Amino acid sequence: MANKRDYYEVLGVSKTASEDEIKRAYRKLAMEHHPDKHGGDDAKFKEIGEAYEVLKDGQKRAAYDQFGHSGPQANPFGGQAGGAYGPGTAGFEGFDFSDILNQFMGGASPFGSARSGGPRRGRDLEVSVTIGFAEAVFGTDKAVGLSLDDACEHCHGNGAEPGTSLKTCATCKGRGQVTRTQQTILGAIQQTGVCPTCQGRGKVPEKPCTVCHGSGVMRRQRQLSVKIPAGVDHLATIRLSGQGAAPSGGGQKGDLYVQIQVKPDRRFQREGRNILSEAAIPMADAALGTEVSVETVDGPVTLKIPAGTQSGRMFKLSGRGVPGLGGRARGDHMVSVTVETPTKLSAKQRELLEQFASDSGRRGFFHR
Repeated sequence: MANKRDYYEVLGVSKTASEDEIKRAYRKLAMEHHPDKHGGDDAKFKEIGEAYEVLKDGQKRAAYDQFGHSGPQANPFGGQAGGAYGPGTAGFEGFDFSDILNQFMGGASPFGSARSGGPRRGRDLEVSVTIGFAEAVFGTDKAVGLSLDDACEHCHGNGAEPGTSLKTCATCKGRGQVTRTQQTILGAIQQTGVCPTCQGRGKVPEKPCTVCHGSGVMRRQRQLSVKIPAGVDHLATIRLSGQGAAPSGGGQKGDLYVQIQVKPDRRFQREGRNILSEAAIPMADAALGTEVSVETVDGPVTLKIPAGTQSGRMFKLSGRGVPGLGGRARGDHMVSVTVETPTKLSAKQRELLEQFASDSGRRGFFHR
């Protein structure tokens, strides 16, 4: 992390910058370096976003000010002091005595942790899904393909050949756990863990399944339809309970975690529930007033520009932003106006501007 730039430097603000100053700096730089714009820079855009995600949050900012990029230093027992990016483990809090036992026994115990017991739970799985900007605003359904351990269809997950039954495990006598005593330098230590023969079920097949060989699981391709709610943000995670891998020997399936990747849109930026965009208007229209068509996620909307509008002025289109999760009201669409100054003038245009400058009492470069 030593090669990361200081977040304040990335946004071009001081360490005493207010929340509004940080927000304005992010908005300006994000629009400038958006990868879909001409001259945009994807690396800088991501760096700007990362800096803003930390500095806009009071707790994260305070932790960053204290610890920098690396977070708090690890404590001697392998945990981390609470702070930077989440609660850690300070001192002996959360300390697991079985870690010492395992060290004396030459590594992880073959009998499982003392806290283990009962049927195994399947592994949690994680997949990534990419959606468009508008899909994140309004929600969508996405098909997800998975390769995972699923219950064997031949034996329905119990590991026994159909027509045969399960019998009591001879190793644990049906308890699903075994207790072993081992001599260590601390004396005799007892450990209770999952039975290695039946994997905690207390039963084993009389005749193992001829398809899964008694494991109860098979590798399988699955297709799931994931409902993505309206208002979901980039890098949000959706948890689907019981849609993960099946455990060997039967038991509860793990969970599936779906991480959402939202593709950037060259027209829009998102800030919470608000959407930001830019509109460029000619200098004359800014002075005289006009109406412009503005792209929104709902389609084009006519925006009235009053006479005398200055570059950088923000206009609000109420209720055309991003809905809050759980059906909360939509945010707003904020339009930043940029006044374009002509770089080439016809003779007539120059004459008119010279007349305007003269009437305004300004000589400038037109009168030499």
